[in-house]
Amino acid sequence: MQADQIVLPVDIANNATVVNQAFGKFQTTENRTTYIGPNHAAESRNLMAMYRTFATKTGNFKGTQKSTVKFTKDLAVPGVDASTTLTAPLIMEISFSIPVGADEADVISLRQHAVALLDADSIMTPLNLQLLI
Repeated sequence: MQADQIVLPVDIANNATVVNQAFGKFQTTENRTTYIGPNHAAESRNLMAMYRTFATKTGNFKGTQKSTVKFTKDLAVPGVDASTTLTAPLIMEISFSIPVGADEADVISLRQHAVALLDADSIMTPLNLQLLI
């Protein structure tokens, strides 16, 4: 079980200044736990959710276990006409599919590749803002 509070050191402005962001456990169901973050409100969500799917054995294969972390933050964005403002979710999902029996070093290596990608502004900015692939 994860902790009741998770603190993430976040470089919010991408300027090497880290700010701790605390997420408190809000709701737990069978295979999902939801945490609420700073400035969360019913009309303006700031959530982190963790999901799990247990492996299912198939023949001689022990299966693949899956885990996902999903961040959801509501933003005010302009509508089609400039006089309206709408609330829309900004979402990021990080998902892992790990075959049963994989060793920790392989999982850490995979995770570090994801960290490097997410921190590469030269890749992520064109991908997310201009949809360049």
